[in-house]
Amino acid sequence: MKKILFVLCILGFFYNSLVAQNMNTDQSLSDNDPYLNWHLKSPEKDLIYGAEVNKAYETLLQNKKSTTIIVAVIDGGIDINHIDLKDNIWVNVNEIPSNGIDDDQNGYIDDIHGWNYLGNSSGENIEFENLEVTRVYKSLKDKYEGKKASSIPESEKEQYKLYQEAKSSYLEQLKTAQKTLTQIENFESNYFAADRLIKSKLNKETYELADLEKIELTDKDTKRSVKLMSILLQNDFSISMIDGFKKHTSDELNYHLNTEFEPRKIIADNIEELTPGYGNNNVYGPGAEHGTFVAGIIAAIRNNDTGIDGIASDVKIMALKAVPDGDELDKDIANAIRYAADNGARIINMSFGKEISPQKHLVDEAVLYAQKKGVLLVHAAGNESVNLDKKTYYPVKITKSGVIADQWITVGATAMEANLDFVADFSNYGKTSVDLFAPGVAIKSLAPENNYGIMDGTSFSSPVVSGVAALIWSYYPDLTAIDIKKIVLSSVNTYPDLKVKRPNQSSRRSKKTKFGKLSATSGVVSLYNALQVADDIKTSKN
Repeated sequence: MKKILFVLCILGFFYNSLVAQNMNTDQSLSDNDPYLNWHLKSPEKDLIYGAEVNKAYETLLQNKKSTTIIVAVIDGGIDINHIDLKDNIWVNVNEIPSNGIDDDQNGYIDDIHGWNYLGNSSGENIEFENLEVTRVYKSLKDKYEGKKASSIPESEKEQYKLYQEAKSSYLEQLKTAQKTLTQIENFESNYFAADRLIKSKLNKETYELADLEKIELTDKDTKRSVKLMSILLQNDFSISMIDGFKKHTSDELNYHLNTEFEPRKIIADNIEELTPGYGNNNVYGPGAEHGTFVAGIIAAIRNNDTGIDGIASDVKIMALKAVPDGDELDKDIANAIRYAADNGARIINMSFGKEISPQKHLVDEAVLYAQKKGVLLVHAAGNESVNLDKKTYYPVKITKSGVIADQWITVGATAMEANLDFVADFSNYGKTSVDLFAPGVAIKSLAPENNYGIMDGTSFSSPVVSGVAALIWSYYPDLTAIDIKKIVLSSVNTYPDLKVKRPNQSSRRSKKTKFGKLSATSGVVSLYNALQVADDIKTSKN
């Protein structure tokens, strides 16, 4: 029974983390829904620890003029025709649609709303990819397998170390995925067996917890079945949890960890070289759920009596599809960053990350290039519950040569109440590596095909900060990226001594710590405070 409880715990966590609960826009979202726009609310005004967006609009922005800010969303694709987003999608006015010509001579043909780096000119697109550890392991296995470190030439030491790191992580994740799939299949078998037995005992197709008490426990199978189903019913178990987690684990084995899977063949490029020009202009493509959700947090149309409200009212989303179901390639991210910087984006939202970065220099160069163009980069801290001061997930603001990108913000995730569970149990953290926190638990936003959903993740905390930064910039356009970063970080609502659980997904027992130990600012983003600081800076500059 302990094993059943363990599997149930895993199912519940992954189900909530991986599956968006979509709602049709034909049915208006209830104003009484506690999750609707909670991330826009205020701890002082609403007793909800959001980003104080509504409070800012109501008290500080009345009758003020704004300018349009372009935010590039590097992600897995965006539904640019969503009813609650389509008016806030960037349009490349220098490109003539569908004429097959690179009118603005930027290297991309018909890039009207951005670009897709996961496809080819024939319209084929990549949905699934390997993890980076899989790619590195299979690319270097023949060269280094069985060799000792002492036999490796000095010029190859770094590459050999990368291979060893990739191999260790790959084999561990492969073993875990195989074991998990076996556990879930056994659990599924036990569930259906117990369900059939109970239905036969009750002589009915549906039953509730109270019905189980009527069953006579005459044999071991009946006792086990009643006990199992009692636990499941008490924990709001749904068969969709099995289906969702089983698919997730199967995808890991079939795609993420499958060394025989070669999706990049449709592009046929050299991933070691930056060379742009590949891809196509289908910024939707397969797998647009994540990017649409992110874009909605930033730019869903406000006050239109439809769906949710985005954070920034005068914003255009540039769609850059570079993140597959699996790990992104450094080359794609580098090209996407450069495209954003060259085509007018002031902010780049990056809700993705991975364990290793074999072509990190390409991303480093792109980040520094974007900085010179005056771009602010906002990155999700990640969902591994780890201290980023001790373990690195990429991309990071520190280049291989030690240069620190100072126009970069890293964001962790918080919930709506300032209690022990204030910090999301999945959120990465770090006193020096994470700058601040933002709402990222039970966030409602857009889903493709005019739907809506609810999801958790630092992926959704990052666009909260991107949206706040965009709104500040739209009202104070003369400020620099450095100014905007300083404003956002210096204006957080701070809770340094608040006792919280330190993020931990591996055990139900989490150690308590002070919120102030988990980020550089000890705070949560506040648009209301930030606008006041921005006004002070503008006044001082004048």
